[in-house]
Amino acid sequence: MTTKPLVPWWRWAIWWSLLGLSLLVFYVLLTPIWLGLRGLAWLAEFRSRRRRDL
Repeated sequence: MTTKPLVPWWRWAIWWSLLGLSLLVFYVLLTPIWLGLRGLAWLAEFRSRRRRDL
């Protein structure tokens, strides 16, 4: 049984760069958009219930 060769440094650099970029996109861009959409849906439901009760 032979040992596996080491992973080249440039592959590690690409891996960590892509991982960092994907975390940035998810947490910085997509999370606020999702929270904003949920807030708008909550507000629409609240206004709909308030209008129905009147």
